[in-house]
Amino acid sequence: MRVVILSGGESSERDVSLASGWSVARALLERGHEVTLVDPAAAVPVLAGPLRPGDTVAGVAVGKEPPSRAERHRLRSRLHAALTGGPVLELLRGADLVFLALHGGWGEDGHVQAVLEMAGVPFTGADSATCAAAWHKGRTQAVLGAAGLRVAERALWRPAVSDVPPDVERLATAGPVVAKPVADGSSVSVHRVDSLSQLGQIAAELRSEEVELMVEPFLPGREFTVAVVGDQVLPVIEIELTTPVFDYTAKYQPGAAVEVCPARIPDALASRLQESALRAHRALGFGSGTYSRTDFRCDADGEPMCLEVNALPGLTATSLVPLAATGAGWTYSDLIQRIVDLATR
Repeated sequence: MRVVILSGGESSERDVSLASGWSVARALLERGHEVTLVDPAAAVPVLAGPLRPGDTVAGVAVGKEPPSRAERHRLRSRLHAALTGGPVLELLRGADLVFLALHGGWGEDGHVQAVLEMAGVPFTGADSATCAAAWHKGRTQAVLGAAGLRVAERALWRPAVSDVPPDVERLATAGPVVAKPVADGSSVSVHRVDSLSQLGQIAAELRSEEVELMVEPFLPGREFTVAVVGDQVLPVIEIELTTPVFDYTAKYQPGAAVEVCPARIPDALASRLQESALRAHRALGFGSGTYSRTDFRCDADGEPMCLEVNALPGLTATSLVPLAATGAGWTYSDLIQRIVDLATR
């Protein structure tokens, strides 16, 4: 099968996406596919290919910091041009399948999926509508709450538009809160906030970027994540943190977090988390041909709250979905082939 992998892109998760792309390329070559690796936001989009089984594939490391705002703006201009016509779009149209490793930004908010849908190109993962619903954390939690899943109280705020609104002030004065962009990935710019003055400082830093924040109570309990691939729920992972929140650094730099799979928890709790992840997957419109990863954190009473559902979770060698796949007895290439099979069956 001729597979084009899209990775890189213009989001804060660009480095993660590039690392995923190279890892996926190795797995697909191992499974006998012809592979072309493309970064549609790069000045020279084709990173490698066409590659055939037996070819050597390099890899990349995830940087300590995401790209700057200015760099992301430049990358987005290139991405827009690549997806509106020209050789990249023709390359995608000629593929048997597009494997999406474009974490964050247009790769995860439904933009790229909509382009591929209009071009009639099959691709891995969820469709544009589902991605759009999952990308906005506020809308996600509203859908999950309506579906009967436990979610934390939340308030949305645009610092560039208004001062601290009453609902945000109420949460921030009641105790520690977490403030994070309502539409971003890899836990970029996630902050634990212990006072209104600290919240004001964070808002001032983000005001010029016109970011919408979601503010919710800080949950002091254990943190878990559960992946769903097709109709199969994978083992629960516990994330043991050495930092207050599971931010970008904790996710991708060695030693910042310990990820245990399967989680050392009672069977009853594991079953609850897995059932909740499958319900969240379905409530947001993920079908049996897709995959997702749902994040949970427990409150002071040990009750798990659903934080968000990731439509295009990381696929690097150290990412959480591959770790869960290992816990299920799959190799990395097993996981990637299953994702391909789900998209093409």
